[in-house]
Amino acid sequence: MCDHIFGLLTGRSAEPDTSDDHQLRICVAALLVEAARMDDRFDAAERQTIERILAERLGAVERAVDQSAQLFRFTNAVVQRVAVEDRVRILEMLWEVAYADGVLAPEEDQLLRRIAGLIHVSDRDRALARQRVLQRIAKGWPYCPSPALRSGRGKISVAIDSHSASV
Repeated sequence: MCDHIFGLLTGRSAEPDTSDDHQLRICVAALLVEAARMDDRFDAAERQTIERILAERLGAVERAVDQSAQLFRFTNAVVQRVAVEDRVRILEMLWEVAYADGVLAPEEDQLLRRIAGLIHVSDRDRALARQRVLQRIAKGWPYCPSPALRSGRGKISVAIDSHSASV
């Protein structure tokens, strides 16, 4: 599966699968990549987190994001095909990506708020999803990409307006 994901991310995949299930996976993957790119950095920790999430749950395709400047195409497919509780899980995956590099940029936070609205996830459920991810980070969950965060020595930084805070 990892070879398949790598092929999709590098554009060297076999013929595309046009099934509804595959299209849904592409839409979720595109949202994860968009979250990673919001702070103008798409670093190794974010890529590793996305690859792990997709390897476990979905499959991936980065180039779908390159073909669409709007989120509606992806979020609409999610709303049409995914139950609300699973949309909350998707948002949780997005929080994992946003925090993968140890810094939540304002653009990432704004994107996740926007996506939550587009996929009809309430503010309360969005906040609870974020809290669950932060709790896993604090416990040093096994997939935490940052060694400092994984060991519990690091802190999550949140940039708000030109100020920053640590969590």
